[in-house]
This record gives sequence, structure tokens and C-alpha cells, in this order.
Amino acid sequence: MAAPPHAPFSGPVEAVVAARVARMHYLEDRSKVQIAEELGVTRFKVARLLDLARSSGLVRITVAGVGSLELELGRRLRDRFGLTHAVVAHVPQGDDERTRDELGAAAAHLLTRISTADDVLGIGWARVVLALATHLRGLDAARVVQLTGALARADVEPSSVDVVRSIARGVGAPASVFYAPMVVGDEQTAQGLYREAAVAEAVARFATVTKAVVGVGGWDPPSSTLHDALTAPEQQAVRECGVRADLSGVLLDERGLPVETPVSRRIIGISAAQLRRVPEVIGVAYALDKVPAALAGIRGGYLTSLVTHTEFAQRLLDDADWAG
Repeated sequence: MAAPPHAPFSGPVEAVVAARVARMHYLEDRSKVQIAEELGVTRFKVARLLDLARSSGLVRITVAGVGSLELELGRRLRDRFGLTHAVVAHVPQGDDERTRDELGAAAAHLLTRISTADDVLGIGWARVVLALATHLRGLDAARVVQLTGALARADVEPSSVDVVRSIARGVGAPASVFYAPMVVGDEQTAQGLYREAAVAEAVARFATVTKAVVGVGGWDPPSSTLHDALTAPEQQAVRECGVRADLSGVLLDERGLPVETPVSRRIIGISAAQLRRVPEVIGVAYALDKVPAALAGIRGGYLTSLVTHTEFAQRLLDDADWAG
């Protein structure tokens, strides 16, 4: 793979090194941090060589399968809701596992594209976020932070700790994790957990998170792992408070305003104020009964970007127009 005659390299040696770096990054799915460590250079040098490889024509990137992405729907979502990014995938209906996998892949691609080596990533627990973790390749970040405690499910084996550690290993970055349930029996237990060193360290990192990925949970109708973890009386009490959405344990009403409920002080995880201060929060949503929840997250300014599928995106636009 020879460099073009007028490539902007300082000499043939730099062109050869750029070719090697490009092969490692694009063909072997190695992150910039991993490449820098192997070659004994800084990650900024690696980034510069990749930029030169693209600008010189040494590397040509072709986007395949554009038909599987609904670009126009994505544009309409961005325009209608002021989103930073909106990725709409065309996925077959009726197979939730495949839908989660494809949306996880789309979210992984978006996160890889927009993240830098200085970013601190916050990861909320959801089955679709678990799917994202399996597709991340070549992602750069300074740290990966667990945003919520764990919710045990019989149908899902990995915990929030497992997901965060898996992502951190792939990135080559440190992980801030803690072993605690997402919701505990009483406020005193929650306060005790917050005083534990690992939990306190992760919570202190919430303020440093620059990009976060969260699932979208609905409460009317109920479609949330947090909802399922509560007793029937607790579920009813939360609904009576007007909760319509939860984003990694952050409970919102239909307008996107945070709601204080009988279980709020028992939740171990990022607070509404902390989540809203994260510059980029990517919500991943697929179940159609979660459209009102996604609208609440967007209206409240908690979701700045969205990854979803065609039918969900269209329903979101229709419901927003109907609601005014």
C-alpha cells in the first residue's frame, strides 16, 4: 500500500508507519491507546498519523449498507428535538434480541465515532447497553464509570460491573465500579452504601463524565427493569407520583421533570442533577411502549442523542406533533 506521490508525510518512513497504524486501527480493531503503547508513541501521534492516512488517500473509508440506516428520519429527529445525534436503524420487527443487538451495534459505532481519548464514559445498566458492550471496537476514553447499581434478572447474566469492566478492558482505560444493588430496602441502607469506599469513588466520578449511554425505561405502561425490581405497592406508589420514565434510575414525569418518590432515596446511582450535567447522554430505546419515556427524557434535557429504530422514530415524531 504505497503512499500517493504528494502525500503530506515528512518522508517515506512516516508513510510506512502511518500505513502500519492504519492497518492496526481499521483492520485489527485496535484502539489508539493500544497502538500507542505497542509502538511506544503518544496517542496524539497515533491520531495525527490516522488523520494523515485519511487525508493523503492512504486510507479510503467506504460506508456500506446505508440502506439499513434511515438517514432522513435521523435528520428529522435532530431538527424536531434539537438532538446532537440521532441514529435510526431499520431492523426487523418481532425479534427483541436481534433488535437489541443491532441497536447496540449502532450505538457502539456512534460512541466510537464521537469519543476522544480525553472522554470519561458513563455506562448505565440496560439489556440494550449490554449489547453495545459486545460491539465496541477501537474506542478511546480516559476512564469508564458505572452509573448505577446492579439489577438481578434471571434472563441476563452479566451485571453492570461486568459490562463496565468489559468496556474498560476494550478501551484500555481504568474502570470505576462498585458492587451494590440498584435499589435497596430503605434509605439508611442506601446511605450506608454511599459511604463505602468503592461506591463513594464512583459517585465522585459522576461529575467528570463527559459522555454517557443509558437505556430508557417506561412506567406508563410499565416497561422498566427498575419497575420490575419493586413490589406491587411500591410500583403503584411511584406511578401515583406521576413517573413516566426512568433513565438509569433517574425518575421523570411526562414533562421531563425529576420526581421525588418513596423509592428515590433508596436508589444507588447517578442523580437527576448529575445526569443532566453530562454534556452528551445517548439514550438507546426500542420498545414502542417507551416512546412517552423517551419524549420525557428529551423534553427534560436529559437525552441529548438517541439511537433507535424506524418505527420508534416515527412514533416519537407523531406523538410529539400530537402533544404539541
